[in-house]
Amino acid sequence: MTIKQAITKGMIMLKSNNVESPKLKARLLLQYVLDKPRQYIIVYDNKEIDKQQQWQYFVNIEKLTKGIPLQHITHRQEFMKMDFFVDENVLIPRPDTEILVEEVIKIAQKYNSPRILDLCTGSGAIAISLKKFVPNADITAVDISEKALEIAQKNAKKLETKINFLKSDLFDKLDNKKFDIIVSNPPYIRKDEIKKLSEEVQKEPKIALDGGEDGLDFYRIIAEQAINYLKTGSFLCFEIGYNQKNDVIKIIEDEQNYKNTYCKKDLYGNDRIIITQVL
Repeated sequence: MTIKQAITKGMIMLKSNNVESPKLKARLLLQYVLDKPRQYIIVYDNKEIDKQQQWQYFVNIEKLTKGIPLQHITHRQEFMKMDFFVDENVLIPRPDTEILVEEVIKIAQKYNSPRILDLCTGSGAIAISLKKFVPNADITAVDISEKALEIAQKNAKKLETKINFLKSDLFDKLDNKKFDIIVSNPPYIRKDEIKKLSEEVQKEPKIALDGGEDGLDFYRIIAEQAINYLKTGSFLCFEIGYNQKNDVIKIIEDEQNYKNTYCKKDLYGNDRIIITQVL
């Protein structure tokens, strides 16, 4: 079987099982199995694949048909043009979150040596990206999950960034530290919506998805408590669900501790991030 035949067969299997982006996933999976770049797959599409590689490829195609995310097989996800290791213990970083990182970079560059806190760090994608683009930043990243922190530390080491990782339920273990910026992509899916998500998303850790009954639990806690960890004029930066703008802004306004609140959209035109500043 050639590379071209394998991809075609894989694509048909994925398509018949209603897997999204079947052609792309069939190709990316074969790149992973062969450990070859995209260019190789295109140029040598008539090259024969050995039996072991065929077996490995179609076993993993089967996994994709059962809703296993491609990233849980390849353990790779690109974010901010960097390769991050991911598995079933962390949320897979999305391109939408790059909007948040890019905005925080702009804010951080106003400071000489900004102190930044990343809440619910997961894979560490936000914290590590910020450190790469703002090298003089002092960054603390927290998560309640020990397994997630192990992945984040692995990514920080691989991408040669120094981050202060801490196992903490939000602010619990932070003592009296003060920050210039607090950034968070918290769980924000409504509890009753989780079971309606795609099979792939449901394979991701529930703890990284579940935002409580109305999806807003973490915004309430963070907006209320962040004031104790931010200096005057400091920034609080959130990623939000596409339909949560008004609710999150109301939570922020009800605290009466913030000013200059604004929202930015993602590449698809959905409301995606909210930035606010301490009075």
